[in-house]
Amino acid sequence: MPLPEGIPTVAVTGRYLTLDGRPLAGTVIFRAPSVLTIPDSDVILGGPVTAKLDSTGAVAVTLPATDAPGIDPSDWAYIVTEQIEGVPSNRPPYAILLPAENPEADLADIAPTDPRTPNYVAVRGDSAYEVAVKNGFPGTVAQWLTSLLGPQGVKGDTGPQGSKGDAGSQGVKGDTGTTGAPGVVQSVNGKSAAAVVLAAADVGAVANNGGYSRTDGTLHVVYAGTQADVFKASDAAQSKYTAVNKNAELVTNATATFADVRIGAVATLGGGAGGVLAFANAATAPTTNPAGAVLYAEGGALKVRQADGTVFTVGAGGTSAVTSVNTKTGDVVLAATDVGAEAAGTAVLLAGTQTITGTKTFSAIPSSSVAPTTANHLARKSYVDAAAFAGEWSPADHGLAAWAFDPALAVSTGLYPGSGPMRVTAVILRAATTINRIVWFATGYAGGLLTGSWAALYNSAGTRVAATGDMSTAAYEPAEEHDAGGGTISSPLTAAYSAAAGTYYVMWRMVYNTTTQDGPMLLAAESSAGAPPNQFGYTLVRRFGVYTTGVAAAPATITVTSMENGANRFWVGLA
Repeated sequence: MPLPEGIPTVAVTGRYLTLDGRPLAGTVIFRAPSVLTIPDSDVILGGPVTAKLDSTGAVAVTLPATDAPGIDPSDWAYIVTEQIEGVPSNRPPYAILLPAENPEADLADIAPTDPRTPNYVAVRGDSAYEVAVKNGFPGTVAQWLTSLLGPQGVKGDTGPQGSKGDAGSQGVKGDTGTTGAPGVVQSVNGKSAAAVVLAAADVGAVANNGGYSRTDGTLHVVYAGTQADVFKASDAAQSKYTAVNKNAELVTNATATFADVRIGAVATLGGGAGGVLAFANAATAPTTNPAGAVLYAEGGALKVRQADGTVFTVGAGGTSAVTSVNTKTGDVVLAATDVGAEAAGTAVLLAGTQTITGTKTFSAIPSSSVAPTTANHLARKSYVDAAAFAGEWSPADHGLAAWAFDPALAVSTGLYPGSGPMRVTAVILRAATTINRIVWFATGYAGGLLTGSWAALYNSAGTRVAATGDMSTAAYEPAEEHDAGGGTISSPLTAAYSAAAGTYYVMWRMVYNTTTQDGPMLLAAESSAGAPPNQFGYTLVRRFGVYTTGVAAAPATITVTSMENGANRFWVGLA
């Protein structure tokens, strides 16, 4: 039906092309800011006017002039929304005036081109230069632009350079301090003798068998027996051995043989009742060792041959005086940390009862093979899951990672989501998990989604983290559902998403033939109210919503607070 007679109109045209001249596809929507009333004609005008781009990328629509007489309100402008497919980011909605004196207007002339001024309002359909010409400006566009700039200022001279300051005087070097005297050990593990000798028991060690000690440059071998037990001459003359007994008497015997010289039972180290034994350099090492170890000199080195024939070389020279123990001087007492050990009670035991205090951070998750029995016990995940859904069904019981609510509580009759709007349902993940699919429940679906159908997952900030492909294609369209009572349908993500615990928003758009109702009938909660509540309690999380204007592909971000309550609360799940 045409507009009432006498209402002036404006023919609005526009053409949208790619940068290389190919036609774009999409729609341009024109909206009045409110319902328009024409009292003289008893007519009310309202609702959007949607113009679809044709095969050449062109759009054409005839609209009432914004200054048409008899229309209430009188001062208003059209709000234009462009939904062009294949454009990364459409322009924000902008306002235009369509005065009756310009019966034809092209969007390329009156739409804003600067993205920083999205609320530009075209005045009377003319460009700024055309307005200047109508007001008497006689020059060209270039001259008009130059007139807007005004005269250019003169560049000022460079100011004089300041003088350089004098260099400061050099500081005087301080005197070198005197070197401190080295520390002196006063005691070691409770002992304070001038020459401290520690036994195995003093350091908690197991004693080794043996009786060799070098404390003053001479090897001291101590015996429990008499001098006669130490020096025994026999057999042929061998003057190459020289011995000193415990009385410091030089024992030489050109005809004596010391093959029986041996080490008896060890009493103490470092001298004493056993005596001191030393040999001159021997050209040939002793070989006869009937009862124990044989001490001899060879090549300037002291050696010991054991009864089993094993030979040890004793290091030459005497030891220096001890000045520190583990960098400590004075009355030294070594603690566990001084020797790189943990003190008793500071390490975790592998067995036994122990109380551990303080905050502990684990690089791996602690695990337990038993269930907790008291309030302060660590709990296993399976126990927590069971407690969280005690007496209730959980998503895991149905093979899902999360859902909006128990689907058994939904209304049995399914609802169509509508062709074009973007539906939103919030879900919550209690633990980190991997998401592969977006899931719905359809009471019936015969197939037939069209291009522009998709689903996506957004985090609590409204940022897209995962999405399906085009759900009009075989790889992503949910399967048909004809079972009595309906069944689960789903669409896979283009890639699995590792989701942390938290709140997520599932948004989807289904485009289908509404005449034949090719879209799926989806399970939903009770939705009899025109706009049922979707926020509960004191933490106002929007759990259900709708964006009435859909887009052909999932946007990178959404503004959660801007979605409408809608009339339906659809069930959705993640798997």
